Amino acid sequence: LHFFREAQLFVEKFEGALGKGKGKKFYAYKVMMTKKWMKFQRDFENFKTACIPWEMKIKEIESHFGSSVASYFIFLRWMYGINMILFGLTFGLVMVPEALMGKPYGSLPRKTVPRAEEATAMNFATLWDFSGFAQYSVLFYGYYNNQRTIGWLKFRMPLSYFLVGVGTIGYSFMIVIRTMARNANEDGGGDDTSFNFSWKMFTSWDYLIGNPETADNKFASITTSFKEAIVEEQESRKEENIHLTRFLRVLANFLALCTLAGSGYLIFFVVRRSQKFALEGLENYGWWERNEVNMVMSLLGMFCPTLFDVISSLENYHPRIALRWQLGRIFALFLGNLYTFIIALMDEINLKASYLFLFTIFNTYLDKEEDFQPGTDMLEEEKIVKYNMSIWEASLYNGTIPENSTAPPIQVDPADVPRGPCWETMVGQEFVRLTVSDTMTTYITILIGDFLRAVFVRFFNYCWCWDLEYGFPSYSEFDISGNVLGLIFNQGMIWMGSFYAPCLPAINVFRLHTSMYLQCWAVMCCNVPQERVFKASRSNNFYMAMLLFILFLSTLPAVYTIVSIPPSFDCGPFSGKTRMFEVISETLEHDFPSWFGKVFGYASNPGLILPFILLMVLSIYYLNATSKSYKEANLELKKKLQNVRSRELLI
Repeated sequence: LHFFREAQLFVEKFEGALGKGKGKKFYAYKVMMTKKWMKFQRDFENFKTACIPWEMKIKEIESHFGSSVASYFIFLRWMYGINMILFGLTFGLVMVPEALMGKPYGSLPRKTVPRAEEATAMNFATLWDFSGFAQYSVLFYGYYNNQRTIGWLKFRMPLSYFLVGVGTIGYSFMIVIRTMARNANEDGGGDDTSFNFSWKMFTSWDYLIGNPETADNKFASITTSFKEAIVEEQESRKEENIHLTRFLRVLANFLALCTLAGSGYLIFFVVRRSQKFALEGLENYGWWERNEVNMVMSLLGMFCPTLFDVISSLENYHPRIALRWQLGRIFALFLGNLYTFIIALMDEINLKASYLFLFTIFNTYLDKEEDFQPGTDMLEEEKIVKYNMSIWEASLYNGTIPENSTAPPIQVDPADVPRGPCWETMVGQEFVRLTVSDTMTTYITILIGDFLRAVFVRFFNYCWCWDLEYGFPSYSEFDISGNVLGLIFNQGMIWMGSFYAPCLPAINVFRLHTSMYLQCWAVMCCNVPQERVFKASRSNNFYMAMLLFILFLSTLPAVYTIVSIPPSFDCGPFSGKTRMFEVISETLEHDFPSWFGKVFGYASNPGLILPFILLMVLSIYYLNATSKSYKEANLELKKKLQNVRSRELLI
């Protein structure tokens, strides 16, 4: 009876599938709704895929050029998302409040173009150099006022500026480390290469494809995956002359070191020349002399990766390992160039500041006996400028400073007020110029090196002495290493310079947006797939590791200036303070109860911070060791399962 009842319930439940019984209509309705629900889920997944920016373009590139080229565009899209967040923070919490609630242009000397520069302030050459009206705007540090609160909202601009600068760095660290951890989890079990070609042959096609264009892309993707698998199999079975290979690799490393040394010497030489031009006056020289440092750095970044690519052909590495060596060499090149540029920038700022002070003091100290020395310290120079400004104020009152503070002030146009130099704005201008020049160099390289080269090969191949497509110059291949490193170091400049130029994230968003379309067009129309198409690793952690390293190196100069260098006394939201971070203690003193300030002081005590950092390091080491042991255990378990399955097949 028990089994009879179970059988009866089973028949009543499923008799609608037999086309009879009381459940017939309900079953037909359920089947129809199940099919509609499955179709809705499939359409919704397609909709989500279509909503991912540039997803279809990247899939098309991956189907024709392989996963290694597609990994660059995925990385570029990820960088675009990060910069959108940075742009939202700086634009919404710094630039817009100052533009809407701060004092308008012309109300303060720091917000006004000096009288001597007004004639050329709107010239195209001046604005292209980010001087004139661009310099005295919300684009740069010096425009912002040091009022604690602005507008009817009592918005705390200095505090917001400081927290946004620190928050962008903290957010960048958090998102990079989080992405690396997620990629490591996805890459946990290793690749299963058992019966690789059989799986690709019999399970690669997607039978739900109904679009001819999608079918073509899928066909190209399967073909490319077979090429990648063939290269992997050939590399695993390759035999080589070990002594000749070692000699060629040593030779290649020696040539790479010579190239790096020559690049460093060239930048050192150009920096010395630029300092000489600054001493003699840049107005006496042409456009090349004024922009020589930026152009030389851009040209080195354009030609040295090609030279490294030629050198790497001697080493005969696996394509994936060769790409990492190439990335490491270009990383060393860009890193040396970047820090040489920073050192040169600091020297140039000191020179500019010295001679700007000298010029100002010479004009107002005609009756003084003190001699100003250009090599004096910046703090001493600021003291001289402050004294100079007090003499200028005294000259407004016939040479004496009135003791009666109730006397009506003399109205002076802000454009005529003498002012001290703003080294933060100078730093921001240099980073913006370097970013713009690097962007222009990238676009010109694509148009000339890829497009015009492809046009020449395509149309002159019929009337040339040899086959241009298979000989010299041929169609260009997509330079993965150069593009990845250019993207990483451009982002490093954004992180380093956004504290002095809040407009840098906006410029970088525009650069990345246009680069995605331009490079997608160039790679599909002007480039050809590499001769050895290889499979990229399933995660971009190698890219992320370099990005994390450049983020750390980019934060060092900014942290040093915040903690150690006094801000300019005459411009910026921190003017009047001895250090930029004093805005935190000022806020705690005026806006929080006294007990909160004491708690914050105890929490920021080095005696508490150092043990906490040590505990974090030990925790990271423990978690890393644990994850490695779990990965090894997973691989051992996979091997055991494969062995058990093999024995079952034999039996």
